[in-house]
Amino acid sequence: MSYQERGILVSMLIFFLFFRFCTSIDTITLTRPVKDGDILVSNGESFALGFFSPANSSNRYVGIWYNKVSEQTVVWVANRDTPITNSSGILSVDKTGNLVLHEKGQSFVFWTTNVSGVVANDVFSAQLLDSGNLVLFQGEVYSWQSFDHPSNTLLPGMKLGLDRKAGLNRVVTSWKSSWNPGVGDYSYKMEFVGSTQLFLYKGNMTRIWRAGSWTGRGWSGVPGMTKDYIFNTSNYINNADEVVVFFLMLNSSIFSRLVVTESGTVDRLTWHEADRKWIGFWSHPKDQCDGYNHCGPFGFCDPYKSVTFECDCLPGYEPQSLQDWYIRDGSKGCKRKVGTQMCQVGDGFVELAHVMVPDTSTARVNMSLGLKACEELCLRDCTCMGYASADISKAAWDGGCITWLGDMIDTKTFSDGGQTFYVRVEAAELGTSYALLILIFIFSKLNFSF
Repeated sequence: MSYQERGILVSMLIFFLFFRFCTSIDTITLTRPVKDGDILVSNGESFALGFFSPANSSNRYVGIWYNKVSEQTVVWVANRDTPITNSSGILSVDKTGNLVLHEKGQSFVFWTTNVSGVVANDVFSAQLLDSGNLVLFQGEVYSWQSFDHPSNTLLPGMKLGLDRKAGLNRVVTSWKSSWNPGVGDYSYKMEFVGSTQLFLYKGNMTRIWRAGSWTGRGWSGVPGMTKDYIFNTSNYINNADEVVVFFLMLNSSIFSRLVVTESGTVDRLTWHEADRKWIGFWSHPKDQCDGYNHCGPFGFCDPYKSVTFECDCLPGYEPQSLQDWYIRDGSKGCKRKVGTQMCQVGDGFVELAHVMVPDTSTARVNMSLGLKACEELCLRDCTCMGYASADISKAAWDGGCITWLGDMIDTKTFSDGGQTFYVRVEAAELGTSYALLILIFIFSKLNFSF
C-alpha cells in the first residue's frame, strides 16, 4: 500500500471515528427516523425509546421505557389510543417541525406532536434525554416535550399541575388494562379551588381518593411522602406562571416512579436491582379511611380502630343517623349535637393532631395571617367551623391560614404525619361553665367590676 493510500485510509478512519462518537444515538432528525425494530437510547443509557407490544397483545406502540431495568417498564406511550397493527411503523420528524407516527408508504397519521406556528427550516430534531423526557427542538429551542403529556407514570423532574401561561394542566392517567395502554378510567390531578389539592378520580366526576392539601412539607393525606426517604418531595411551586409539584431523587442512580394503575391506585415504586423487582413505598387508597368522604360531612375516620367502627364524629358533633352508624355506615356523616348553641360567648376550639385536614375546596385561604390571627378570624365569623395552618413548614406566625365555612368532609387521622386541625365547639364542649361565661359577659357589658 502506497504512502498516499495509507493517508487516505487513516483520514477515512478518523472521519469514521469522529462521526461514530459525535453523532448522537439519542436523536431523531429529518433524515434519521425510528423504524419498528430500532431503539433510541438516551445519552446516559437510562431510558430507551422504540416500538413495543404489551403482554398478550400484537398491537404496536411507540413508548419510552427503562433501559437498565430487566423487567420492561414502559413509562410513556405516544399513540395510546391509536395502535399500529403491523410492524411497518415509523416515527419521524417532518418538515413542519413535528414528530409524526405513520406506516411506511402510508399517509395516515397515528400520532403527532401537533405543534403549530413553527417556522419551517432544516434544524428540527427530537432527543431522548436521560431523564426519560422526549424533547422536540427547533434549533436549540424546544417546542414540545413528553413530560408535558404524561401517560400513567410520573418520573423525577416531571411536573404535575398547571402551566398558567400555556394553559396546560398536566394529568396522569391509567392504562385501560395491562395489555392496553389507552387512556383508562383513573386520573391523578391537581385541583386549584381553595388550597391546592391532589385527587384520584374515576371518570370525570367521581373522586376516589384525596392526597390532601399541600402542607409545605408534603401532601397532608400521604404521611409516607417525606424528604427523609430517597426522594425529595418538597418541590412545590405556586406563582404567576404555574402551580405544580414534582419530585427529585437524592440519588440519581436509583430508579423511582409514581404510577396510576388500571385497578385504581396511586403507587410509589422503586427498583431493587438485587431482587430484580419493583418495591412499593406506598400505595393509596389502601384502607376504608382512604375512600373519599367515607365518613360523610363532619365525620372523622380513624383507620387504627381495629375492632370498633372506623368512623367517628368531630368534636361537638353526633351521628346524623344512629341506625346507620350501628350498621357501620357513616356516609350520612354527623350533625351538631342537640342543644348546641354556637357563636355564643365561650366558643373555642378542640385541637386534633396528626390529621389530614378536611377537603379545602370550600375553604378560604389567607397566606398573610399567622395561626393566632387565623383563630381570631374564625371566632369572629359564625359560619367558620374550623381552621388550620396553610404551611406547617413555616413558623406559626407566618404559616398562612385556612378556614372552613361549610361542611367539613374527608377528615382522617394518622399515627404520625398530617398536621394540627382546630375544630370550633361551644363552651360546654370545652368543659367550661357556660352559665359563668354568660354572667361574665353580662357584667362586662354593664361595666361592673368583680
